[in-house]
Amino acid sequence: MGTGDKLRISVFGQPELSGQFVVDGSGAISMPLIGQMEAVGLSTPALEDKIEARLADGFLLEPKVSAEVINYRPFYILGEVGRPGEYPYNSGLTVLNAVAAAGGFTYRANKKVVFIKGADSSEEVAFQLNTNTVVKPGDTVRIGERIF
Repeated sequence: MGTGDKLRISVFGQPELSGQFVVDGSGAISMPLIGQMEAVGLSTPALEDKIEARLADGFLLEPKVSAEVINYRPFYILGEVGRPGEYPYNSGLTVLNAVAAAGGFTYRANKKVVFIKGADSSEEVAFQLNTNTVVKPGDTVRIGERIF
């Protein structure tokens, strides 16, 4: 999980503790009773365990929690594509899917290399452009210009 992800958290038998939560800029969610809880970098099972532990610590007997990501943070695509910009992330997104969503390659596009800057990184990394190149939530994808 990362900043900007929208989560649905359900506490069995406790509708007032259940609901939708957004991971804020500090990487936490704020829940009734237990307050701020770090969520960035956790998987949904790890977050469920962490919430259950906090609720069991003086609030509920044997709480059962389920968590799911409703919306991931968007990805960004720049460079030699038809419509550069921000797009919603879908699970299993590849660079070719991202390019298709952005209107395809321009005639000047370099179709051999793609540059990806991760959401938690400060530098772009070059990758061979193929069908297996994965895009993660919050990534910035740049399609460069080919040299004639």
